[in-house]
Amino acid sequence: MKSAALFVATCLTLAVTTVAGPLPYVLCVSACNAGWVSCYAGAGLVAGTVTAGLGAPAAAMMCNAAQAACMTACGGTLLAPDPSWACTVM
Repeated sequence: MKSAALFVATCLTLAVTTVAGPLPYVLCVSACNAGWVSCYAGAGLVAGTVTAGLGAPAAAMMCNAAQAACMTACGGTLLAPDPSWACTVM
């Protein structure tokens, strides 16, 4: 439970503090995936071996929900304009 909360807080912090563009997006998504794997490991599960069916452990569903929220937060880093690109084009 603590690892899921820490995971979400870290992802939201990364999503807010990065500059927009492809590289920050990739870094943010990578952090989401690393957090998802550690969330599973903290719950005693192996990432990629649990399906989201009726028999899925609650911890796996929480980790999946946290990863979805993290990935959604990363979306803004790709879509927002990056002012530093204007400097490199000129």
